[in-house]
Amino acid sequence: MPAYRLPSPYDRPPFYRRASGLALALGVNILLFLVLLGIGAWHPLPMKRARSLVVDLLPPSKTAANQTVRPAKTHVAATNRPVPKPPPIILPVKPTITPPPPPAEKSQPWIEMSKDDLASADLKNVPRNGAGSGANGDSEVVGRGPNGETLYGVEWAREPTDAEIAGYWPRNVFGAGVIACKTIPHDRVDDCIELGQQPPGSHLASAVRQMAWQFRIRPPRRNGRELIGEWVRITIEIDQSASGDGR
Repeated sequence: MPAYRLPSPYDRPPFYRRASGLALALGVNILLFLVLLGIGAWHPLPMKRARSLVVDLLPPSKTAANQTVRPAKTHVAATNRPVPKPPPIILPVKPTITPPPPPAEKSQPWIEMSKDDLASADLKNVPRNGAGSGANGDSEVVGRGPNGETLYGVEWAREPTDAEIAGYWPRNVFGAGVIACKTIPHDRVDDCIELGQQPPGSHLASAVRQMAWQFRIRPPRRNGRELIGEWVRITIEIDQSASGDGR
């Protein structure tokens, strides 16, 4: 049987084959050109605004708050508050520092005595029978104390022993020391001061003053009443003929 074969483009004449290819290429180019023109002329549809309300709940940053709020406060404070005036400077007329008071004068370790008092305190004039007694059994007044108080003669409740004196008396030194002491309760004395010594410079008065804490001396009497806190004169004498004699 004879076979049926479709006509092929190559079976056509060359002129027809070229014309169809040219028409096809031209149609494709025209189609592309039209597509490009349509893309440039096309406008997107406008979007409609949404009527819903959007609220931003995020807190503002601290940096932005500080940058916006602080200058406003500074401006308000500078405009509303008056500028305070500095206080006036007042110079003191007189110095405010009070000078310290002058130191109190210390009491002298000796008694200022008149010629009569010195004469009565002379060791040569001191009676050897202890303290004298005035009228009505009153103690004898023998001078004046450090501040002009009455100075009475001593009356021993118990004379010091040789051992009590030897602990303070310089060795191989003979003479006498005179002191004045204030009487305190229990036949004791206190606040003793040096009055004199023989020979001079022998420091016997200092020795008698140091041993006075051992003494037992009755308080002076006036009108039959014992006087505590009054001054009495005490003499201790050591010579070659006697080991000790208290006055």
